[in-house]
Amino acid sequence: MADLLEWPKQDKRRLLHVVYRVGDLDRTIKFYTECFGMKLLRQRDVPEEKYANAFLGFGPEESHFVVELTYNYGVSSYDIGDGFGHFAIATQDVYKLAEHIRSKGGNITREPGPVQGGTTVIAFVKDPDGYTFGLIQRPTIHDPFCQIMLRVGDLERSIQFYEKAVGLKLLRKVDKPEYKYTAALLGYAEEHETTVLELTYNYGVTEHSKGNAYAQIAIGTDDVYKSAEVVSAIAQELGGKITRPPGPIPGINTKITSFLDPDGWKTVLVDNEDFLKELN
Repeated sequence: MADLLEWPKQDKRRLLHVVYRVGDLDRTIKFYTECFGMKLLRQRDVPEEKYANAFLGFGPEESHFVVELTYNYGVSSYDIGDGFGHFAIATQDVYKLAEHIRSKGGNITREPGPVQGGTTVIAFVKDPDGYTFGLIQRPTIHDPFCQIMLRVGDLERSIQFYEKAVGLKLLRKVDKPEYKYTAALLGYAEEHETTVLELTYNYGVTEHSKGNAYAQIAIGTDDVYKSAEVVSAIAQELGGKITRPPGPIPGINTKITSFLDPDGWKTVLVDNEDFLKELN
């Protein structure tokens, strides 16, 4: 058992993409490419299943974190809920990017400027479906898509779950009693080198609505079977559950497993070799 629990630390893991639903695929692709500067990497239509999806990011999927947008035929809007927080994009000039987004008709919900009580320059933008994107000013950028923020009901429990079951490292914690929240940032490398998961606990709030818009994060692994064993063991201790046992997806043969964390947020683990085959 001890050896098994060491596996997530030894495994070659990387945040691959985040999946969420949009009401008009072409509209969102246009917004992300024109306003944020993302590239459309690949697109597919699956009429027999009545959905289409598109992958966009700031670089190739082999090395960058990307978004997987899903459009379900005939569904034009979704409930984002209050549990999903925001995505974040790093840029060397928040003022310039915000002005560019405004010129394209984008909705700036927080004007550029330093964070309260600090020096980091930020802004907030809403995309056409109402998803919030934070813009963060940084001098150097590895991958502009730098963060996903989700709200949780018990921060210490969530940190333990993502460390033990998912192999993420706690990079830093920020407590803001004046704003009644605590946040933890977790990643597979240092914050300036990788996309991070930010978990936020709002004082006294133990449950959040998930809505039906945000879907899941995908993470690469060298062994979905061993990874699922670890998740099962940790879920017994901290909560959460496997929702799809490890194995290949029919028709594609990519091996995956999926699970819920103690708050019900979904993660999919994807076999690294199979993932690269899908891209080629």
